[in-house]
Amino acid sequence: MTSTTTRSDEPAQPDPAELEALARRFPRLHAPQFWAWGGYDAHFAAVMPEDRLVTNIHLIGFAPLPDTPSAPGTPDGQGVVLCRDERDHWFLPGGTRERDESIDDCLARELREEAGARLLDAPVWIGAHRCVTDRPTPYRPWQPHPEKAWLWGWGEVVVDSEPTNPEDGESVVEVRVVAPAQAQELLSHGRDGWWAELVALAVESREKHARAGGRTPGA
Repeated sequence: MTSTTTRSDEPAQPDPAELEALARRFPRLHAPQFWAWGGYDAHFAAVMPEDRLVTNIHLIGFAPLPDTPSAPGTPDGQGVVLCRDERDHWFLPGGTRERDESIDDCLARELREEAGARLLDAPVWIGAHRCVTDRPTPYRPWQPHPEKAWLWGWGEVVVDSEPTNPEDGESVVEVRVVAPAQAQELLSHGRDGWWAELVALAVESREKHARAGGRTPGA
């Protein structure tokens, strides 16, 4: 599984056998999808896209569960940060890059705007959805078209303020840290099952990162 945190126009490519094994373990996440809201054909892979293609960045943020004993499957007492909007829709913090905005700056801004959160360490990127739209024009004039990429990663965060809720962003009414299993349930409610597999992939990557000598989960 890739843990690449650098961005370039020539990103490192994981071993093909590793990619195949990952796709077998997370079949729903890797299945071809059609996102009707944007006319996108989307396909996930743990292959880092070129920086110029990345238009959207989202994070599975890990933070301490609030004053409760560790839930099953969360021995380190860490949960996943979720946001809820006015439609009672739960989602992972993140969003669209502004013109000339770096990936790191976009992620920091979106975490603050939607979750009142900040990163404690560099994020670990676990993959991306490559998307091709059938729409005649890009969502934003400066974005690549018709191909673009949604980048997914995880990181240790702290929720230390209220969401700033800018006028042109999501209207967040609640931020909650929940056990990974509950995050999978909330994100999948009324939506495709790949959301649950995305969280599972982040948990697996985080555990692997700790075993390899990276930041200890919960530290």
